[in-house]
Amino acid sequence: MKNELNQSELNESELNENKLKSGLWVSCDKCGSILYIKYLKANYNICLSCDYHLLMNSYERIKFFIDLETWQPFDETLSSGDPLNFKYKKNYKKHLKEAQENNKIQDAIITGTGFIENIPIALAVMNFNFMGGSMGSVVGEKITRLIEYATIKGLILIIVCASGGARMQEGILSLMQMAKISSSLRIYQRQTNLLYIPILTSPTTGGVTASFAMLGDLILAEPLASIGFAGRRIIEQTLNETLPDNFQKAESIIEYGLLDLIIPRFYLKPAIYEIISLHKKGFFSKKKILPKKLQISMNFINEEKNRIIFNKVNKNFKIKFNKNIILKLNKKLFNLFYKEILLSLKKLYLI
Repeated sequence: MKNELNQSELNESELNENKLKSGLWVSCDKCGSILYIKYLKANYNICLSCDYHLLMNSYERIKFFIDLETWQPFDETLSSGDPLNFKYKKNYKKHLKEAQENNKIQDAIITGTGFIENIPIALAVMNFNFMGGSMGSVVGEKITRLIEYATIKGLILIIVCASGGARMQEGILSLMQMAKISSSLRIYQRQTNLLYIPILTSPTTGGVTASFAMLGDLILAEPLASIGFAGRRIIEQTLNETLPDNFQKAESIIEYGLLDLIIPRFYLKPAIYEIISLHKKGFFSKKKILPKKLQISMNFINEEKNRIIFNKVNKNFKIKFNKNIILKLNKKLFNLFYKEILLSLKKLYLI
């Protein structure tokens, strides 16, 4: 009798596994409830048993946020290379190709423009299902291009974050995206007074948290979203301590001022609409004119020029830009750095 019961339990578990694999059912990451995928999708991927917010892919997010037939995607064909010829268990090119085929996108983010209740916005949505939402050179480039476009067009910017951090397969090229995005965001926020809202979903960690996820004018998060830099397991192993259950959860982080609002997914679009409509009516909604030098695509030379210019030029852009100013500033900086290098070399020589 006991063997028969065990066998029936095994058959039931196998049946459940087959259902899960077939895409008809999914288990909740928190309570373990088996959920019918059709009802789960209708409920915006929120568990029907415990209200836990499960992952949403990029297309689901866009469908949820953007008004019907208003979405205009950017840079859909942009794809990563393999600059390091990275190989660990699996070739990076092969890994990338598999992720592209499984998710029907070229990389871990989709960018574009659309409308929320007839208000135009620039939107970027990260996809955690694509290699853990890792930020490589394509993710950084697409976000930067979107920010530049939003800056020129005067659009409100929203980025939905879901990432494990920088993509190790691309090495320093992935890490430099942090500074690249942050510098373009500075121009967007400080020089044009436009509104940037990051929405942190579970998980948001690593280099994404350390850069654009925490640079918003208003930082929103979903309930129980895991937000941090290093992972929980790594911290526990380093400190040899058991961390509390709410560690790195949105509800805990908001107490320390790192978040502004925690909004359930049901109310996220209405809340965003209220915020951006309020901003549109506000004093700072007046669009400022950008200098012509900024209305070109960014590269490392232009980024450096803009950084120098913004440190020297009046905020209202009343001073005219010309090549002589840039050259003079560059010479001054070069002389300054040259002196610093000489001093450091002398110190090393003395040691």
